[in-house]
Amino acid sequence: MNRRQVLAGLSAAAGAATLPHLATAEKPKPAAPFTYCLNMSTLRGHKLGFMKEIEVASKAGFRSVEIWINSLEDYLKGGGTLAQARRHLNDHGVTAEDAIGFAQWIVNDDAVRAKALDQLKRESEMLAGIGCKRIAAPAMGATQGDYLDLRKVAERYRTILELGDQTGVVPHLELWGFSKNLSTVGEILFVAAQSGHPSARVLMDVYHLHRGGSGLDSVNLVGKPLIEIFHMNDYPSTIPAEKLTDADRVYPGDGVAPLGKLLKSLRNPERPVILSLEVFNPTYYAQDALLVAKTSLAKMKKATEGIV
Repeated sequence: MNRRQVLAGLSAAAGAATLPHLATAEKPKPAAPFTYCLNMSTLRGHKLGFMKEIEVASKAGFRSVEIWINSLEDYLKGGGTLAQARRHLNDHGVTAEDAIGFAQWIVNDDAVRAKALDQLKRESEMLAGIGCKRIAAPAMGATQGDYLDLRKVAERYRTILELGDQTGVVPHLELWGFSKNLSTVGEILFVAAQSGHPSARVLMDVYHLHRGGSGLDSVNLVGKPLIEIFHMNDYPSTIPAEKLTDADRVYPGDGVAPLGKLLKSLRNPERPVILSLEVFNPTYYAQDALLVAKTSLAKMKKATEGIV
């Protein structure tokens, strides 16, 4: 073997030795399992108004928010426009992931339900104007009284999902633990599946899962494609579940909910799950709004440490 052949062999061997290193270096990092979002209920008692809510969330470090329909409506009634609201979101680097609305789409009364569909259409078109693609669909109007026929509820849910096909804003079936209807995971799963619509999604909540008796382990029964956004909070040990109120919700980690186990169940390898912090705590409302928003983000990051 001459000198040229020896050098060529050494070069090839060196190149082969570097290939595994190169392959490792070029491997993309796994996506973050969660997107951190601020539900504006958390700042609701501060009465900031739509534009200031976005500013505070952005300054605290949030890049996603969950707005309330009536806050946006008040802004528009005051002379603002959807174009201005959308620009404000973009300028602050914030995406409106979902909206909290209360149309009575679920009720037995045909006239009330017809008005609710008109309301939902108007609200969805408004949300589409600011780039928001989801709206919560709880059992508004059916939290008391008779139990509804879940097959009829599924038909009504399909109706508003078809409305979502038109507007581009998908109604997410929301569980309310205190409600007479749609208070358990079994109920929302049945309605979502029975609707037969591919866009069916469910919206659950730490507090409501505990309050309604389903428990956090029930999340394991829900298929991952059904969960895009999830409400984060915690609850104290000093109050029985059936006596808890919205005002008793606390930051994640400040209560006794088994959040680590829950978050591992929620994690979806296919896409990040949006964790939206939703509390209505009067103690927080008495504090500076930016401090509350910053604390909310820090508490969620702490709760999700090690969940990869």
